[in-house]
Amino acid sequence: MDARPSRRVDVDLLVVGGGATGVAAATTAARAGLKTLLVERYGFCGGGAVAGLSGTICGLYEAEASPTRPKQLVHGFVDDFIAAMEQRGGLAAPVLYGKTWTRVHEPLAWRESADALLVDAGVQLAYHALAIGVHRDGDAIGGATVWTKGGLLDVRAGLTIDASGDADLVAMAGLETWCGADGTVQNPTMIFRLQGVDTARFKAAYGSDTIMPPQVSALIAEAAEAGYALPRQKIWLFETTRPGELLCNCTRVRGADGRELNTVIAADFTEAEVEGRRQAREYARFFKDRLAGCEASWINDTAVQVGVRQTRQGKGVAMLRNADVVAGSKFADGVARSPWPIELHAGARPRVEWLLNDWYEVPWGCFVPARGEGLLFGGRCLSAEHEAVASARVTAQCFSYGQALGVAATLAARERVAPRDIPGRTIREALNRQGARLDD
Repeated sequence: MDARPSRRVDVDLLVVGGGATGVAAATTAARAGLKTLLVERYGFCGGGAVAGLSGTICGLYEAEASPTRPKQLVHGFVDDFIAAMEQRGGLAAPVLYGKTWTRVHEPLAWRESADALLVDAGVQLAYHALAIGVHRDGDAIGGATVWTKGGLLDVRAGLTIDASGDADLVAMAGLETWCGADGTVQNPTMIFRLQGVDTARFKAAYGSDTIMPPQVSALIAEAAEAGYALPRQKIWLFETTRPGELLCNCTRVRGADGRELNTVIAADFTEAEVEGRRQAREYARFFKDRLAGCEASWINDTAVQVGVRQTRQGKGVAMLRNADVVAGSKFADGVARSPWPIELHAGARPRVEWLLNDWYEVPWGCFVPARGEGLLFGGRCLSAEHEAVASARVTAQCFSYGQALGVAATLAARERVAPRDIPGRTIREALNRQGARLDD
């Protein structure tokens, strides 16, 4: 029972989740005139990029055997967001990431940029709010019940976008979902910030590639033999926009029973947070003791929550296949492109499988549920096979998914048609008019 008063809210579009997908979808739709409400469980936007502290805009640039300069392949709303963060001094220049490039961002600048873009577009914001159920009439979804500190919101929406990252609303509606490969997902990671680093000495010793060289993996293996608890040997360390700081993506959070933890299971999520913080301290101890330039370092903070790579996927009318990623498949109804490799996190050494001098496209049907009307979904929960998600989940692509969803919502509202009846080619054309450059 909840004795607090509820309040009815009527909108054209409800977006649940304020990560890259949700911000792009809500801003795009509101700019086109849709009355839009964005619901976010934290007091800020950013999702995995900020709460999970992934800290980088991955997926922007072409991969090459011997990269010499970044070549941007992904455009559209992401360019708006990059400009907003650069204006705030919160985005570093591209840095080498194996055979491609990425850009490290400052988390406060991400939050402020999202706030500004959403407010300027006229999006209604509900921070510290959580969708706890959907309004469903047969196969039609018409909004959601949203919990807030002041009482429940009875949100009625012409269209709802599930940008939760975990296909929460898809699952609430009873539509088909699945998790990973036969239930096994990629492990979470607790990312942390290390300060007090002599970054010049660090780079002189280990190079400028943010994927650490075999020398560092060997030091981790040696330290593990000496009693350090370091379950992952291949690690990523990024110099940030702040002086003397490294962003550390190095933990491998597994359960005490050896399972890869699935954070849509409440007990797993809790265990992941506790284990993630323990591992962060241990890696920081190793860095201080064994890595050049880190002798006077300390942890500034961990992420607000453990970084989640994979949970539920929604079943769409189309499926991004593993083979599509490695073959660089293109689609007439492709609404997003990605040059990012398959980055499969399992075991001591994550596997990276590169797509060189090419990109693949994600078809529109990956965001349209196989069954159910009035609901779309996007972000890392797109309809994709296990290894394909290990490429398609990253930030630049999530911005692209959100822009496509916002365009589709606008077309559906204007033409009074179901999103599944809008040809993907039509959405692609509209995206190109908004600067996505999908046919360049």
